[in-house]
Amino acid sequence: MVTDLAEAVAERERSGSVRWVWQSAALVYPRLLRCGVRVGRCHDVELTESLLLGRDGLSDQPARLAAAAARITGRPARSEAAPLPSAEPAGPPQLLFDESDLAGPADHLAGAVLDDLITVHASQQARIGADRQTPRFGVLTTAESAGGLVAAEMTAAGLPWRAEIHDELLTELLGPRPAAAVGPAARPARLAELATEISAALGAVRPVNLDSPTQLLRALSAAGIRVPSTRVSVLRTIDHPVIPLLLRYKELARLYTANGWSWLDTWVSGGRFRPEYIVGGVVSGRWATRGGGALQIPKVLRRAVVADPGWSLVVADAAQLEPRVLAALAGDRAFAESAASGDIYDAVAQAIGAERAKAKVGLLSAMYGGSGGDGGHSLALLRRRFPQASGFVEAAARAGEEGRIVRSVLGRTCPPPSAAWLSLTGESGDPGLERDPDAGRASRARGRFTRNFVVQASAADWALVLLATLRTSLARAGEPDGAPARADVAWPGGRPVPQLVFFQHDEVVVHCPASQADEVTAAVDAAAVTATRLVFGATEVSFPMTTAVVDCYSDAK
Repeated sequence: MVTDLAEAVAERERSGSVRWVWQSAALVYPRLLRCGVRVGRCHDVELTESLLLGRDGLSDQPARLAAAAARITGRPARSEAAPLPSAEPAGPPQLLFDESDLAGPADHLAGAVLDDLITVHASQQARIGADRQTPRFGVLTTAESAGGLVAAEMTAAGLPWRAEIHDELLTELLGPRPAAAVGPAARPARLAELATEISAALGAVRPVNLDSPTQLLRALSAAGIRVPSTRVSVLRTIDHPVIPLLLRYKELARLYTANGWSWLDTWVSGGRFRPEYIVGGVVSGRWATRGGGALQIPKVLRRAVVADPGWSLVVADAAQLEPRVLAALAGDRAFAESAASGDIYDAVAQAIGAERAKAKVGLLSAMYGGSGGDGGHSLALLRRRFPQASGFVEAAARAGEEGRIVRSVLGRTCPPPSAAWLSLTGESGDPGLERDPDAGRASRARGRFTRNFVVQASAADWALVLLATLRTSLARAGEPDGAPARADVAWPGGRPVPQLVFFQHDEVVVHCPASQADEVTAAVDAAAVTATRLVFGATEVSFPMTTAVVDCYSDAK
């Protein structure tokens, strides 16, 4: 027993290299961070279980600790209505659980949690070691656990956010903040003005409720504008004086709804935006967020993301990541040579003798399963010029159409086809699915999904390893060469530590002392090189990072 759990964890971190085994970083780690304690490494049982279930075609089963233990032991799953976990050093490997469960009436529950951790961790280590399909699967599970640490740390650090600038932007674009909370009066002045202008332009007798697709479609039809929906992509195809007004209304209405004053009140405090990140929240391995919409920050609001005095934002993103990932996956030498250039779309255009725009459409169509549209000719040229790259995604598409699964380069596995899909395609009576429209559409849709999955999920693998590698490097920033990393340093007190504050698919943002910006930039570049080696091994494809050191996020692009 210990009297100060956080200090005990920090002391264990200072004593040498340790990897903590715990149920979930999302449950455990925030409590340590609130006490100013960071850890270097962990094994996240629930993130790892989710990867293993996906690999084994069991992604519909729960990845929670108790459920995993029940599958292994054959016993009923224990109740998980316990307090949130914390930590208790217990000798290598360090097993973390709630200190409130260590004494008194809950002794039996504490023992059950610890038994489950030991049982599931041992099982997972054996299952990872036995993987023969993807030798790098262990890299994926390690990086996914590191991602759990990064996600909690980014929430704790928060993205620097100037609420007063945000408010000024909203007032500039929408007018003063409405006093009313509900009803028509709650609509900002600029939206109300646009609504009046649009109703007049449509010749409507009564004001049109622009937030009702049904009413808007009816008003458009009455004005002679017949469209299947009020989606922005559809409206942009229409040539009519009211369309620019409608598009502007939709743009501002979305800003007001998604990132207006209510959002500002809810998500920004103390000069920081702190969303809750969900590691692997998308089946491809991309992250998601629980509230706050952090992965969809409008460009106009990036002006509110400003570094603290004396600090800088290092904004880095991987240039044209997914085409480069395809080049590395396919082992297509000619395509790899094109991907080695600064602008892969320009290089591909020169290789096939097409305009850059059409070459880009053709390449994206090859990866995502489109028909090519205006780039259809370029798509055909791509298939002839880069047969291995084209063959790679075509094979993934065929696997999906046939109901098979595909994997990322590190072994993240796509979900198996649903029972409804199997029933539809298996009972069509049409082996080629050409005479059964519904079955054919379902088969082709899954083919497009698996074609995209192998590229997007492998890109997510690379970005995740980059993130984990960069996190380790940043923990050493500002220290003399050869000094040991100190994972347990709190921020903003103590030694100034560069903070990962944002991650979005192929982009990272680091908030760091201005004096360390060059060191952080070099760390980003080094992390990209390491991620490429760990994920793709020996490859001729380069993954350059475009990096900007700025005071304001909007100045990065």
